[in-house]
Amino acid sequence: MEIVCKGITDGKLDDIYGCKGTEFAEGRMPARSFPLEIRDAPAGTASYAVIFDDPDSVPVCGFKWIHWLVSGLRSRTLPEDASRTCDDIVQGVNSWYPGDVGDRMKASCYGGPYPPDREHIYVITVLALDFIPVLKKGFTYDELMKVTKGHVLATAKLNGAYSPRNA
Repeated sequence: MEIVCKGITDGKLDDIYGCKGTEFAEGRMPARSFPLEIRDAPAGTASYAVIFDDPDSVPVCGFKWIHWLVSGLRSRTLPEDASRTCDDIVQGVNSWYPGDVGDRMKASCYGGPYPPDREHIYVITVLALDFIPVLKKGFTYDELMKVTKGHVLATAKLNGAYSPRNA
């Protein structure tokens, strides 16, 4: 299985999908999500889960920052800005809650990169699942991992670097 993201050029996530963009939700949370295509999924795939996170955030805030969680994706594509425009996906809570957003449901969307210290390498992970998870808007990363355990047919990852606003 392979992930293709036209929002990543030469290993870098395009500026519009993070703090150097112009579209923000609550507080300073970047709101425009990147497009995504899933290729060569295994037979028996019923749905996909998408995780977009920042492992480089651990030294800064003490945990891996979650930027986007999607569950129950049945299509092999997510168009640009799907977080705000697609009603047929279920989105989990990102790490912008509670600090910058303060409302779990308002933070159940794409919350793009905003690295505070240096360039970070962000990771898009897609899980091909043999079922359609029954999760509601606002689910957590841990809830996603629990419900998908034993149901992952394949995993694909794609990295994209993003630098601070002043860089």
